[in-house]
Amino acid sequence: MWFARFIAANLFLLLTTICVADESYLLTKVIDGDTVELNNINGTFKLRLSDVDAPERNQAFGKKSRRALAKLCKGNSIRINTIILGTDKYNRYLGKLQCNHVDASLYLAEHGFAWHNEKYSNDPVIKNAAFLAREKRLGLWRAKKPIPPWVWRQQHPHP
Repeated sequence: MWFARFIAANLFLLLTTICVADESYLLTKVIDGDTVELNNINGTFKLRLSDVDAPERNQAFGKKSRRALAKLCKGNSIRINTIILGTDKYNRYLGKLQCNHVDASLYLAEHGFAWHNEKYSNDPVIKNAAFLAREKRLGLWRAKKPIPPWVWRQQHPHP
């Protein structure tokens, strides 16, 4: 029984990914370093980038992370591509975001604007990019002991 549900869930994700990948999107807002608001013919929705976890807006380096994502996706002729992988507990879509053919998650990880989200990602390219950014002390890795966003969120819960 569990195997049938597993196959059905993966088939649904595959079909969703195939259906959504060809649509056109307009980036309407960069919420933080790993969440954007997109608009298409079906309306506006939030997309949480897969594979990375960026500092929160009120956290150290949060504003720089947000600005880096905004700068990557800025421009009049920007092309936004996304692949929806699912949803999270906050009803945001989870997925891959490309701005002008640049993978946003990879960009953030390799420039030290986000952690590789090891709990939910096994992407070796992004994991290696984050490791190299840390070794080179890029971005948030300049701090002596940067606090991971998942730790920061536990210390600063929403009311």
